[in-house]
Amino acid sequence: MKESLFGKTLSELQEMVVELGLLKFTAKQITDWLYKKQISSIDEMSNLSLKARELLNEKYEFGLTAYTKVQASVDGTKKYLFPTIQNKFIETAMIPERDRKTVCVSSQVGCKMGCLFCFTAKQGFQGHLSAGEIVNQIRSIDEVEDVSNIVYMGMGEPFDNLDEVLKSLEILTSEWGFAMSPRRITVSTIGIIPGMLTFLEKSDAHLAVSLHTPFHEERQKIMPIQVAYPIEEVIEEIKSWDFGRQRRVSFEYILFEGLNDTPAHVGELVRLLDGLKCRINLIRFHPVPGTPLKSPGEKTILQFKEKLNNKGILTTIRASRGEDIYAACGLLSTKELVK
Repeated sequence: MKESLFGKTLSELQEMVVELGLLKFTAKQITDWLYKKQISSIDEMSNLSLKARELLNEKYEFGLTAYTKVQASVDGTKKYLFPTIQNKFIETAMIPERDRKTVCVSSQVGCKMGCLFCFTAKQGFQGHLSAGEIVNQIRSIDEVEDVSNIVYMGMGEPFDNLDEVLKSLEILTSEWGFAMSPRRITVSTIGIIPGMLTFLEKSDAHLAVSLHTPFHEERQKIMPIQVAYPIEEVIEEIKSWDFGRQRRVSFEYILFEGLNDTPAHVGELVRLLDGLKCRINLIRFHPVPGTPLKSPGEKTILQFKEKLNNKGILTTIRASRGEDIYAACGLLSTKELVK
């Protein structure tokens, strides 16, 4: 099987062309074709010499992967199904809004973190995605020309696949790549501290942390990661980091009826996040087979939001999108499609 060009960074391509006996500037020409132009084969790289194209074709393939299925929700959300190089599948959501189109990308096939409320967790872990497979989820959807925002909130834990996620971010934000502003990209984590710190150092994208409850034992029951990386320690690390004026940190908080929706939770969130400029995104729970968790009523959700806002924490409610096609938060899964 030939190696893919798509997903390589400029420095990797520079090493590659030197090994092939080509001039170093050829690498920059290749990145233009890979990331700035809508082509799908090495033969279409018309400013490369015939010899260069022949050398590339011998050892490499372009590396794009087409989606095999797309579903459309009544609200305009679309869910794309992509095959991976391990003969597994991943899902990608495209969420249209009035002034933007956001793509929610996956970073792994399945997930090993075992969160009680997540459908992907029921699938278990089946493999890491390469940087090319991550970026392909943007490049190979129908809306590629209109993508304005990217969130790493699909299948998998991004910081459990840190090197490939960072490489994908480099491709998306570099001048030689897609040249997107990192301020239009958000990476979500359940709080793997070493990976989070490396991400904060090496990328300028926004950070989102899955919090879901501020109490240690309660979080441990629904998120096993709490044992290794308690949320208190995650937040202390974030508080010590200089985010600057433009970079944002936010916390995702799925509300569960009778579990994490009480005044005591509001008070503990205020204590835990004291002194940190951030926002909380409240998320409605979408039922997952095999879990006892339920979503509270709309009145409870609105009251929880108002109480946090009144305490000085900017809090919003994330609109549920694509629930009818299982594209909403926590519902992505390809378990039934494993070959």
